[in-house]
Parts: sequence; C-alpha cells; structure tokens
Amino acid sequence: MKKQIPYKIYLSEKELPKKWLNIRAFMGNKPAPLLNPATQKPMTEAELSTVFCSELVRQELDETTPYIEIPQKIRDFYKMYRPAPLVRAYCLEKALGTPAKIYYKFEGNNTSGSHKLNSAIAQAYYAKKQGLKGVTTETGAGQWGTALSMACSYFGLDCKVFMVKCSYEQKPFRREVMRTYGANVTPSPSNLTNVGRKILEEFPGTTGSLGCAISEAVEVAVSSYGYRYVLGSVLNQVLLHQSIIGLETKTAMDKYGIKPDVIIGCAGGGSNLGGLIAPFMAEKLQGKENYQMIAVEPASCPSLTRGKYAYDFCDTGKVCPLAKMYTLGSGFIPSANHAGGLRYHGMTTTLSELYHQGLMEARAVEQTEVFKAAEQFARVEGILPAPESSHAIKVAIDEAIKCKETGEERTILFGLTGTGYFDMVAYENFHDGKMTDYIPTDADLQKGFDGIPKINL
Repeated sequence: MKKQIPYKIYLSEKELPKKWLNIRAFMGNKPAPLLNPATQKPMTEAELSTVFCSELVRQELDETTPYIEIPQKIRDFYKMYRPAPLVRAYCLEKALGTPAKIYYKFEGNNTSGSHKLNSAIAQAYYAKKQGLKGVTTETGAGQWGTALSMACSYFGLDCKVFMVKCSYEQKPFRREVMRTYGANVTPSPSNLTNVGRKILEEFPGTTGSLGCAISEAVEVAVSSYGYRYVLGSVLNQVLLHQSIIGLETKTAMDKYGIKPDVIIGCAGGGSNLGGLIAPFMAEKLQGKENYQMIAVEPASCPSLTRGKYAYDFCDTGKVCPLAKMYTLGSGFIPSANHAGGLRYHGMTTTLSELYHQGLMEARAVEQTEVFKAAEQFARVEGILPAPESSHAIKVAIDEAIKCKETGEERTILFGLTGTGYFDMVAYENFHDGKMTDYIPTDADLQKGFDGIPKINL
C-alpha cells in the first residue's frame, strides 16, 4: 500500500546526508582539467592553493572519490535550516488542470534566502580550519554574497565582496544584509583594483558582470596576506557541497516511492542544477535509470544553448585558470535590462561535459515569460520565488501543460533555489510594463567568441 504523499516531505535528523556526492567519480568521460593560462598545462594543487583554500583544492581535483565526508561542524550548521522541504505543488497542479505530479525542493528557508549557504558554510569552515584571516568573493544578484557573509560571521572571518554594479544599485537591501553580517561590499568594476580600473577604462559606464567581479576578488585575494578567494558556483567543489540538495530530495522521494520523470533546474554557473541532479545523474551514468534532465537559462545569457564548448577564461580580467566549458566568451556582459540573475558567461565544466555527452538538455527562456511564471506560482503556492528559480518554474509549467495536452501522468521535479524578496525592483519593472526581453544577436555573441583564447593541446 502506497503512503499518502504529504504536502511537505521532511527528513528526520537521522536521515540527513552525512556525505556529499562527487558526480565526477561516476563519469566515464571526466570534465577537462583547469589549465594554467601561461603554460596551457593542467593546474597543479600547488598552483591552485595560492588562490583557493588547500582542502577545497583537493576537493576540486578529486575525480575518483564517490562520497566525501561532511565534517561535523558543517553538519551542525546545516541543522539550523536543513533538511529543506520537498513540496508537492498540489495547488499549482490544480490551477494548471494537469495530470502531472509536480514537486519542488525549496532552498529558501534561511536568512540568505537561497541554496548558496550550503557551500558558503563549507568554504568558510575550510578557510577557518586553515587559519586564514578572511576570504574574498564576487556576487551577482547577491544570494552568494549574503550566504558567504553569514558563514564568515559564524566562523569569525573577514569577508570582502565585489558585487556586480547593476545589482549593487538595484538591490540595496541585499547589500545591507551582507553588511549586517560584517561583510565589506564594493560595486564592481571598481577603482580599488588594477583589473577594475582597466575594465572601467575599456568599458566606461559598464554595469558590470560576474566575470568582472571575479577578477577583482581574485586580485585582492592573491595580493592580501591571509586571504583566499572563494566562489559560489561553477567550481567542482561547489557542486560537491550542493549535492546535499539532491541527496535529501532522493531520500525523501524514495521514502514515499516517488520517481521523477523529468528534473528541472535553473542554470547560471551550475551550482543549483548540479546539486539537485547529482544522485539522479549518478544513477543515469550507471545505467540504472534514464531521467530527463533540463537546464534552464536566460535567453539573454545563453551559454549552453548558444555558447561554444571551448577552453575560456573564467573571468573578464583573465587572471583565473582556463576552463573547458560552454561559454559566451569571458568578455560577454549581459544586457543591463536583464533582471533575472544567471548572468555568468560560462557553465561549470562538469555540467558542460554532461551536456556535451547528451546526458541532459538545455532550454533558454525570455525574462518576461519567466516573471509571468513566477507570479503565477506565487499566487497559488504562496512563495515569492527568486527570479533565478523562476526559470525552472517556467519550464516546469510548460512540461505540466504538455501533460495536460497529452494526458500523460509524468512526475516533474524542479529546484526552487530561494525567495525573491530582495528582487522587488525586477518585479516592479515587470508589473509596470517596463521589463523587456533582450536576446543577443549572433553579432553580439561573436564579440564574446572573438575573445576566446586559442588553446594548443
């Protein structure tokens, strides 16, 4: 007899994951290694350790250990806001009139308002363990900067955040939360760094990009004694930490005999999607299941759907290692009218390789349609979703409507990465009819592609 599916499924403390899942250990074709831009040879542990915390470098390079122990101090912190609920979207199903069963994993039950805290606390823990004074980072919409400021405050670390300038101006309350937790927040590009001054000279009046902010944060980290740089997405170590999302989801679904047919996540740098799909992708790679997985990205920053699969710089200032990924070029700066987050020019190497192998799909959606979906979801499910998450909501609704048209009873799972309470300027522009859709032309994208380095391997 099947168990009655509750509105919200929570795990007990005993059921919480004690290990992260390393998806690369299950991959036959591994992601291409990070390259030293000067030598074009794989980055060594010693080279990466000048930028990142030592233990995080070891996690970054580990391609063989399937499960990595979560330290007790991190698990203790997780208990403050985890487990995150797996929610059956009964109200949305009813509103759509669909036979589909819709579930979402909600990661907004913490002050940072997003899933980013899962990796922030891990990276702060390893920085503290190493005896560092502080860390530097970048943030786009502000979720990562907020999460990291909370984690650093918990461990007594200094936190320097370079925030993409348009977000710094549009989201003052997100900025103030970071400052409340003790972070120093600077709009990027800035005059505080060599790379920032160079970008401002080349692009006067620029609204910034994640690539710009990364460059500034790295420069400050390597030039400041006792500091290291930490990143909220893209890196393998971040996908490792975020696997707790998928592990909790899989445990909750198995508990009630639920098997998703399609798994949907928004995709900027890849942390949320990579974390959500981790255990499901592991089963797919082992030939146990054949889930459909969809990465949803903005049409204004379409790295997977229109990007090139090539080695490229991870940052605009070209001070970071080269990564083989789907990229729009490190010089690509999204249109200033793009308000939905997911502004990074590339995609994590792991997801890029999985996508290249045809193990997952990608769709690009326009932001006005994203905000329509967000509003529809908020009105029936009672949660104001983050714009980033709303990309996944849009495609989940599309898939549910397809089920209505075909009569197919599919089970849909998507990641609700967080809340949108700090994104009200974007919601205001949508409601006032000021939001527009911008899709870069081939000529626009070519400018970014022209900056992709030629690598001789």
